[in-house]
Amino acid sequence: MKILSALISLLLFVPLLCFDADAVELREIGAKSAIVIDADSGEVLFGKNEKQRLPMASTTKIMSALIALERNDIDKEFVVDSNAIKVEGSSMGLKDGDKVTLRKLCVGMLLPSGNDAANAAAVRIAGSVDKFVDLMNEKASELGLADTHFVTPSGLDDYTDEHYSTAYDMARLASEALKNEDFAAICCESSISIDINGEKRTLYNTNKLLGDCDGVVGVKTGFTDKAGRCLVSACQRKGKTLICVTLNDRSDWDDHKALYDHCFNYYVEVHLSESGKKLEIPVVGGASERIRCTVSDRSMTLLRGVSEKLKAEVYVQPFVYAPVKAGVAVGTVVYTSDGKEIARAPVLADESIKIKDSKSKSGFLKKIWDILEFVF
Repeated sequence: MKILSALISLLLFVPLLCFDADAVELREIGAKSAIVIDADSGEVLFGKNEKQRLPMASTTKIMSALIALERNDIDKEFVVDSNAIKVEGSSMGLKDGDKVTLRKLCVGMLLPSGNDAANAAAVRIAGSVDKFVDLMNEKASELGLADTHFVTPSGLDDYTDEHYSTAYDMARLASEALKNEDFAAICCESSISIDINGEKRTLYNTNKLLGDCDGVVGVKTGFTDKAGRCLVSACQRKGKTLICVTLNDRSDWDDHKALYDHCFNYYVEVHLSESGKKLEIPVVGGASERIRCTVSDRSMTLLRGVSEKLKAEVYVQPFVYAPVKAGVAVGTVVYTSDGKEIARAPVLADESIKIKDSKSKSGFLKKIWDILEFVF
């Protein structure tokens, strides 16, 4: 029995060539809902009830912070609304009369998960919490998050059943949020010190995966009695970024680590097939009739199934006009898998070609003559 168990455990960690979420059996993932996606392609590498609507607690603040950081005045100071900061639960410690900026409130949202920060930002941006929630739902619709609906900017959900999302939607939201440089720069930090009214305050991140799991760069934790433990994280290894979401998961830290270790094994580094290939292209009006070219050397990290189906098409100009400088792109190699473009690499001139010395012909007429000479 022990030998059989060991063999099963070994097989579970062998990279698969099938990426059907229902086909992947990693180990017993305790979450009600879970997903791992490739942040660039959106490819689902692992899924468990990933489209089930569930409360998502403070991972809600991913949307609140993204909306705030997309504004143009994120570093303009203002006084927090006294009523907005009177909210239960986790806090960044805002007090009446505090002068802040939206950037500082986003630090308060994404690190200590301040409900006061979320409400203060909402009132500053939209004039009221309810109007800000409208902006959140509009943004969700814009991003195509069909199974997401917000009621609060903080994620407090004990009084409503209408605040929900899915692991799938939250992964897509995190992918979009990480494209925002300010968002990415904040959520990856274990702690950030900010100044409020001349007082230095150090805020600490609730995301324990930072520094504890190789490559993790964010994103947001969450917890309420109704939602349970929720976690959205992002991890960078092998030049790729994966996003993992678990909703209602008592073992979220361990589950995220195991899922990353497993799913990154799906990727291999591929040296693109045409890299370094030598070509020659005719030159019109040049001191030389042909120019030597080389396909740029390139490697990239790809899913195993994608790498095995990779095809390359070389597109170069039928001829080039002199003068030509070394290093100039004279064509492109397009790499595809199952008809989908995966990558491109330029074809570069290896040498410089000067214009052919001719005293009898010049300007436009010379070009016409050279083309005729080349064709016939």
